Amino acid sequence: MKVISGRILFALVFCTIFTSCSRHKTASVAIPDAPPPSAVETPDTSSATHSAAHSAEQAPTARSNGTDDSEADLEALHLPPDAKPIFVETGIASWYGPPYNNRRGSDGKIYNMNAMTAAHRTLPLGSIVRVTNLKTGHWAIVRITDRGPFIEGRILDLSLAAAKRTDVQRAGLAEVRVEVLEAPVAINSGGRWAVQIGSFEQQESAVKLADQISRRYRTAKVSSFSSPVGDWWVRVRVLHDDRVRAQEIARDTEFDRGKIFLVRLD
Repeated sequence: MKVISGRILFALVFCTIFTSCSRHKTASVAIPDAPPPSAVETPDTSSATHSAAHSAEQAPTARSNGTDDSEADLEALHLPPDAKPIFVETGIASWYGPPYNNRRGSDGKIYNMNAMTAAHRTLPLGSIVRVTNLKTGHWAIVRITDRGPFIEGRILDLSLAAAKRTDVQRAGLAEVRVEVLEAPVAINSGGRWAVQIGSFEQQESAVKLADQISRRYRTAKVSSFSSPVGDWWVRVRVLHDDRVRAQEIARDTEFDRGKIFLVRLD
């Protein structure tokens, strides 16, 4: 009887412990929701500089048109605060974008219309200039990376980004002041020069003129080529790309269609 009572007591104790364990609730931990996309965390100032530099190297800036601009395209143009112009000219500026965008420019790099660049016929490639809209006063610092404009009466072709900054985009044309703040080589001496003639609607016209010039100037290299917009041009490279000789050809050449432009190649 005592043995049975002991077994019953053991069973009751075991059941009590097991039941208590089965009713025990797991402790809950409050996990906060993720912050909304607009929330911005305050950076750790002790490593902010390093983090910013690392982010700039790893993640290119995405633009609204869905393309990424390379670091070279968005290179900041830093100049001394007391930089003085070494050359100044005033004239009409225009701008160019498609269909020239993503094509190779005169400096050998791919033209990016969202970078701060411009085209000029005679300034050394790589020159840094300040362009000021004389009507609105808005200005921009740009790098000369291409050749143009090849339209009489214009002195500068701005990229789309530079045209927006200087209020030229909507107007299409604007009178500007061009101040050269830095140039990789001398502006008024040296350089490699050529003569560019055009434009022609038909390839036959360009080829015919190129043949005539080749027969007249036997030491010159004459070629015809088309532009991205479909018109045709003739380029004359004189012996040694000499500036004086190129100027003579530009002055002495006459024909009834198209315009003649003196162009610096470098």
